[in-house]
Parts: sequence; C-alpha cells; structure tokens
Amino acid sequence: MNSALAAIIGLILSIILIIKKVSPVYSLTLGALIGGILAGWGLETTVAEMISGVKDITPAIVRIIAAGVLTGMLVKTGAASTIARSIIKALGQKYIYLALALSALLLTAMGVFIDVAVITIAPIAIIMGNRLHLSKFKLLLAMIGGGKCGNILSPNPNTIIAAENFEAPLSSVMAAGIIPALVGLLVTVFIIIPLMPKGELMGNDAQVDEVENGDNLPSLWRSLLGPIVTILLLALRPIANIVIDPMIALPVGGIIGIIATRHWRSMSTCLAYGLEKMSGIAILLVGTGTLAGIIKASAIKDVLVGLLAGWSNGGTLMSPIAGALMSAATASTTAGATIASASFADAIVAAGVTAVWGAAMVNAGATILDHLPHGSFFHATGGSMGMSVKERLKLIPYESIVGLVLTICSVALYLFIG
Repeated sequence: MNSALAAIIGLILSIILIIKKVSPVYSLTLGALIGGILAGWGLETTVAEMISGVKDITPAIVRIIAAGVLTGMLVKTGAASTIARSIIKALGQKYIYLALALSALLLTAMGVFIDVAVITIAPIAIIMGNRLHLSKFKLLLAMIGGGKCGNILSPNPNTIIAAENFEAPLSSVMAAGIIPALVGLLVTVFIIIPLMPKGELMGNDAQVDEVENGDNLPSLWRSLLGPIVTILLLALRPIANIVIDPMIALPVGGIIGIIATRHWRSMSTCLAYGLEKMSGIAILLVGTGTLAGIIKASAIKDVLVGLLAGWSNGGTLMSPIAGALMSAATASTTAGATIASASFADAIVAAGVTAVWGAAMVNAGATILDHLPHGSFFHATGGSMGMSVKERLKLIPYESIVGLVLTICSVALYLFIG
C-alpha cells in the first residue's frame, strides 16, 4: 500500500479511537503502528520510525516541563486571577466582552493553558452575565477568542514545539503572532460577537455567588513580575544576541513570580501543579511523536506538495493547512502543532518559507479546528459556563472563524513582509 494512504488510514484510526474515548496517547500510538505496517515497512522499521518521531520532539518536551514552573506560579499564587480581575475592573461593564477577551489573551500569552485561562476567568464572566443579563455564548466566545489570540504568541507548548521543530527562536515565533493576535482580538470583540445570535440570556443564575476575595490575591505588579522577567529573558536573543533558552527563562520567571507574590512557602505546591499540567501534555506528545514519525517518513509531504504545486504560494499555504488538518484530527492545538511541524517543517522550509514564519503559520493554523468535540478543550470550556454538549456545539463555527482570522492574518503578514 502507498505509504501516504497508509499513514492517512493510521491517522483516521487514531481519530476514531479518540472519539470513542480511548486514551489519545494510545490512540495515536496504535494509529502510528497500523500506518507503518500497512505501508509495508514491517514491525522493526515501523517502530524505528515511531521512536525517531519521539526523539525529534524530546527537546521540546523538556522545555515544556520546565514551563510548568511559570504555569504553576500564575495559577496557584492567584496571579492569574489578579490579572483578570484588574483588566475587567479597569475596562468596566460597558466593555465586558473586550475585558474578558483581553484577560484570556494576556493569561495565555503569559504561559497559562487556554483551558485553564478560561476556567480561571469564567466565574467572573458568570457573575457579570447574571448582573447584566448577557448571552452565555457571547461570554464564552470572548474568553475562547481571546485565549486563541494569546495562544499564538505565548510560551505555551504549541509555540515551543513549533519553534523547536522548525529550529526557529521561540521569541521570534512569539513576536510573529503579535499583530495577528491583536487583529483577532478586535475582530472577535467588535465584529464576531455583535453578529452572533444572543441565545438564552443569563439572569439570576446561582452557579457562582461571589468571586474570590481580592484581599487574598497578590497585587497586580507582583503578579506581572514573573511573566515580565520571562519575556525579557527570551527577548535578549533578538535584542542583544544573548541566547537564554526557554528551559531556563520559563522556570526563572516562575520562581521570581513565586517570590514576588510572597508564596515561597507554597513553592512546592506551585511546582507540583505545574508539573501535573505539563506531564499530561508531555505524555500526549509522546503519542503524537510516534504518529509524526510515521507521517514524516511517508509520502504525505510529497502528496501535499503536489496538490499545492500549481499555487504561486503553495509552500506558504502548506503551513496553515498542515496545522489546521492535524489540529482537527487531534482536537488539540499542541498535538496538532506537534504533528504538523514535525512532519512538514522540512518540506515547508524547502519550499522557501522562513523557519520563523513557517512555525508561526503552523501555530496559527492549529487554532482553526482545535476545539472539536473529541478533545478535552471543548468539554472543559463548556463546563466552565455550565453548558450542555448540545449548547457547546453551537459555538464551534464562531471559534473556527476566530482561528481562521488569525491564520489569514498570519499568512497575509508573511506575504507582505516576505
């Protein structure tokens, strides 16, 4: 059997198993194994390609685990809550959708997982929704849209691994997402949300009676210090040609944040929480790495290159298309960006796309369909606002539009700059 077709069958099998609630790690690994065997490679070669795929992303996995220090600090010290509350208080009720979207953008941009960012902000959104009789759908889309915008310029796993696989500086890939993220934020708040149907308005809902007492939270400047230090350390490479690896910058920022927020006594709690969050991602990446190894060794790249050969910017389009397809398959930004960048980075760069923009466009493309129902993000965000699965499904088209805006803007910016 043709290796491209075999790899696609393995990918489809993985998707079916994930939808059937089989562990994503085992689903991806089994899909990789079946794909290699159907390609006629035999067990030995198939396993070798699977292991090769995992080896390719091992450096990124190490950096992702290190990022857990910053994540743990932001969530467990209350810094994330302080940042969100401060933004919402500053912008006021009139701009509540902008406040929620901006809060989610900043939290994810600082390194908080998008689902954790939404869950952190959701209690405030529910209170404001009840008080102002707002649409639950619009409130959740504001948070998800802002989170997607922040995710393409953050030191989160998807950005780290895309940068790693393209051998591009993380700070540069993050910087490439700034303008698309800002455009995406404005489009989400001022175009998509106003055009959405209101749906059922919130009223005297007792889901959340009060927000966490602000007296127990750190001040805003203390909350921001850790992320600011991390960003400054990463920015030293493009500014002063001083290379501080994310494996150093991320935990250093986290430790400084813990000290600044005066939570040094609970440092072990912060570290444990961060490690728990990153361990799940790291294990998932092992499964995605096995499938990426099979896809990379197959002829899928040649097929995709052939399909896009007639396009004047075929190499450019390969980046977001790969990100979108793989995120749809896994319903995960991280897994989608991992498989896409690990499998297609060489072909994308060979087509003339720079490493930085190749990683940035894969990252943006991975936001188009990462919210499908067979992933945890769909359920975690819906649950944060008390939505049923049927209700949550209605939001998918609007989330996809946000991701599409980010992707189009990223591609257009590359074409303009390039």
